[in-house]
Amino acid sequence: MKKFFKSLYLQQRFFIALGILVVLFVFAFFFERIVDYLKIGFFVVIGLLIFDILLLYRSKNAIKASRNLPDKLSNGDKNPVEILVTNRYNSSIDVKIIDELPVQFQERNFEIKDTIKSGASRTFPYSVRPTERGEYHFGGLQIFVSTVLGFAQRKFSVDQDAMVPNYPSFLQLRKYELMAFTNKLKDYGLKKIRRIGHTMEFEQIKDYVQGDDVRNINWKASAKRNQLMINQFQDEKSQPVYSVIDKGRVMKMPFEELKLVDYAINSTLVISNIALKKGDKAGMFSFSDKVSNQVMAQKRASQMNLILETLYNLDTDFKESDFGR
Repeated sequence: MKKFFKSLYLQQRFFIALGILVVLFVFAFFFERIVDYLKIGFFVVIGLLIFDILLLYRSKNAIKASRNLPDKLSNGDKNPVEILVTNRYNSSIDVKIIDELPVQFQERNFEIKDTIKSGASRTFPYSVRPTERGEYHFGGLQIFVSTVLGFAQRKFSVDQDAMVPNYPSFLQLRKYELMAFTNKLKDYGLKKIRRIGHTMEFEQIKDYVQGDDVRNINWKASAKRNQLMINQFQDEKSQPVYSVIDKGRVMKMPFEELKLVDYAINSTLVISNIALKKGDKAGMFSFSDKVSNQVMAQKRASQMNLILETLYNLDTDFKESDFGR
């Protein structure tokens, strides 16, 4: 019985009906002829409330709900979350969904309202944008159900406590990786510049085709083959690419809800990934008054995971950055 009363909520529509009856009973002091009708009206309202409660509680498992979360959150990005609700009642119902979001979001007015037909399932998508790295603990789902009468409301509690870690922005990593390999970075203001010195290494000798740089013609090979041959070069590979992150007190400054150090961390992740994909070695370290969080530049398969795990817990301190060191 205690569980029943904890899940039952009387709706505003019921109190409005009672309020109207109370006002009419006041007028009944002057018009005694309507008293009998008001008594009938009172019992009708109570009867409708009881009937509404019976409709709501006729089935124990009338609502099925679940929440689909990503394996990990991407810091500073919109991460999709889905709530699936199935209506097992024999009639349409109005639902109000309250999701217990992690305390980091400071969201106290989150709710979703909709109508679900009998036997139907509905997916309610929404997104969250975390701005602090660390663990995000989601609570349960609270589903409030009411019928067409709308006199009472029943609460279903779905225990779906879950912890999702929030990592540096791997969504941006994928975005810029795609741009780098489809040559679309020029759309974002990047352009090629002339390199000073020899930064190309020999790859192969191939037949000359129209448009090749004539300065790269291999005259000895051309004489042997009796046709023009050209040296083909490629960018130097296996260069060590280091990202250096300043984690001094200045980097604690917020910008669009993210700390400056978080932008540096997200950029480090993107640069390291592109460097590894292009055949170079990627590494990183951070500094303030001393150097820390060192990851030596390597080209192994697990290098990105090592960098990601190092960046996960990296944060600023209140010390002055020693650039001389």
